[in-house]
Order: sequence, then C-alpha cells, then structure tokens
Amino acid sequence: MKELYTGSLYWPGTSNETKSFAPLQRNAKTQVLVIGGGMSGTICSYVFVNSGLSVTMVERGEVAGGSTSANTGLLQFSNDIMLSKLSKQIGLKAASAFYLACRDAVRTIGDIAAALPADVGFKARSSLYFASSEQDLPMLRDEYEAMKTCGLDVDLWEPEMIERHFPFRKSGAIVTRGDAEINPYRFVNMMANTAAEAGLNIHEQTDIVSHERLPGGGHLLRTADGFEIEAEHVVYAIGYEPEELRGQLIKAELNRSYAIVTEPQKNLASWHQRFLLWETARPYLYMRTTPGNRIIVGGLDEEVEEPLHSAAGRHRRGRKLLEQLHALFPGVQGSIAFEWSATFGESRDGLPFIGQDPQCSTVYYCLGYGGNGTVYSTIAAKLLRDLIKGERHPLTEIVQLSRPSLATV
Repeated sequence: MKELYTGSLYWPGTSNETKSFAPLQRNAKTQVLVIGGGMSGTICSYVFVNSGLSVTMVERGEVAGGSTSANTGLLQFSNDIMLSKLSKQIGLKAASAFYLACRDAVRTIGDIAAALPADVGFKARSSLYFASSEQDLPMLRDEYEAMKTCGLDVDLWEPEMIERHFPFRKSGAIVTRGDAEINPYRFVNMMANTAAEAGLNIHEQTDIVSHERLPGGGHLLRTADGFEIEAEHVVYAIGYEPEELRGQLIKAELNRSYAIVTEPQKNLASWHQRFLLWETARPYLYMRTTPGNRIIVGGLDEEVEEPLHSAAGRHRRGRKLLEQLHALFPGVQGSIAFEWSATFGESRDGLPFIGQDPQCSTVYYCLGYGGNGTVYSTIAAKLLRDLIKGERHPLTEIVQLSRPSLATV
C-alpha cells in the first residue's frame, strides 16, 4: 500500500463519528462497485445511492484513512490553473463551463453537509487570492477580467483595500465569493455512515487484486481473501496510486506538500471574515482558520513522490510555514500543534481525470488530481452517475481520460 502521508494529523482527533465496516466475507453481486473509500469514493457512493443505484464500496484500509486525513479542507472554485490560462488551453466556453461547475460543486457540498445528521464543519467563506509580487499583478488583473466575464462573483482589491482588512499589504488581490471550508475527515465519515443507512454496502480491509471482464459485459473482481464481486459497472476512486489503474492514464505526476496546524489562537480579529488565503506564486502558500481558532497553513511543494519521513525535515519545513504565517499575521501566537507531509497528484493540463476507461465503457475513473480534489470529486459523482445511467454530462469531454488537451502539454 502506497504511503500517502507522514507526521501528525489534525483531523482524525476532531471526530467521534467513525464506524467500522466488516471486510467482504462472501461472494457478492452489485450494480456499481466503487473501489476506494476516501473522499472520491465516498462522495460518489453517496450520490449514487441517493440516485437509486445499487452500490458496493470497498476500501483496502479504512474509510477516510488515506489522503482524506491529510486534506486541509479548503473548498474553492478557483483552480491551480487560472481561468485565463485554461481558456487559452481549451477555449473560453469550455474553461468557463469548468469553473462554473467548480462553483456549483461547492454549493453541492454545502447541500450534502446540511443534509447530514452531524456538523461536518462546512462554512461558506470568501477567498483572498493575492499577488505574490508586483510582477504578478498584470496576470492577476487578467484573471479578474476572465472571472468577471465568466459570471463569477469576484472583486479586485487594490493595496489600500487589502491593508484596510488585513495586517499586510499586497500589490493586488482577487476576492472570490462562493468558496467554503470543511472538516474533510468528518465529512467523509458522516457520508459513509448515512449512505450505509440508505443501502450502501461498505467493506473495509477489502483489497481488490484482480479484475476481469465477463463475456456478457459485466465484471468479476477478486479480493485478496479470495472472494468475488460481480458488478455491472466499476468505478476506480483510488486517489494517487496510478500504478494500479487498469486503463492508461497519461501525463500525471505525484509530488509532496507540507501542512501545519497551530495551537488555538486567543484573537483572530485581524483575520477579515476568516477568508481563505492563497497566492499567485507556484508553488503557493495557502491558509485557513478552524472552528477552534487554529490556523492551517500549507505549501512548500516539492517534486518528490514520497512524503518526507524525517521528523526533523518536516519540522524545518513546518517552521518555514509558520514564519510565512507570521509575515502576514505578526500577532499570531503559539507553536505548531500538528505537522505533516503528504503526497498529492497533478495532471499536466491542470484538470482532473474523470470518466470512462478508453478501453471499456463500463469502467470509470474518479481521480481528482490537483489542489481541488474535494470539488473535483463532487463533479465526478454527478458526471459518473449520469454516465452509468446512460445520460450525458456537459463536462464529459473536458475531463475525460482521452481529452485532446493532454496532447498539447
């Protein structure tokens, strides 16, 4: 099993809603088999079950035990690839459709969170996307104009406006409205629990080791314990483990990032409306607050696949993140309470991989490569549901595995 994070994680200690699900101990039949019990697999399974499909979800570890635990919980419709750049890559119409779908996905997450029986930390937030340097200001202005043209709710703040609301000054910033924050660990666990009550079959500690297509068009999958699952449709929602894909996924790469969570702060009055913060530099610094007045800071991405094992190395990077936080908010007090390193994936065209296997129309992938994994997973849940039901989704060609944009990057 690929190691997805190292260090001390914050989210698992915030939840007492976790349940255990028994491993598969008999042969089974299902309409849809979802492989993976993280954010992608669980939100797909939740949407599928609530759309009337018969679904089984298997996870070789524990639900929410992989990348979900290291997710920092920022939900934004903006992406690692700017709308202005994406428009040049795939055209204005397609790029706008993708960004609007991301905005709508944040709203969908809010709707799901509101329907769950326990608080999962969903809070609507605005974001401040600031220019890291004066040289980035023209690019930021272009992005603002692209967003306004797209119909997104955004403002452009000059240095004086930024300084009026925050204890720092930047050459410019875009304020985006319609973003949010969430506790990803509680969100996934509560979705799993609720979907199980609605009929979702969940099996933890169930590792799929083989997959063969049946002559009649179905699929037969075997577990490491020797049991078989027969399914009409198979969805791979396995996160950042590309060597396990049964189709050919091209032009994606894995990197590692770092995050810290501070001790609770006595006063966050200088943090205007608890905005989510991020910057134009690549790799970028990003940060948010928590309901308990902690601050989460992430960044310092490195082109190395494995998370960092050295505790001393993680702490050095954690201290650097804390220094960057202090540079923006000098009044922040306290030390680092949690710090971790985690693997994350990026596609070379900045878009997720969602859709049918090019070699088999009843095998699907939900792979949210990029910094917007939770948003991408929400888009995937509806898109894949439509494909399974024989319907067409407007984003199908934009995010499919065989999309033309991959040939130009």
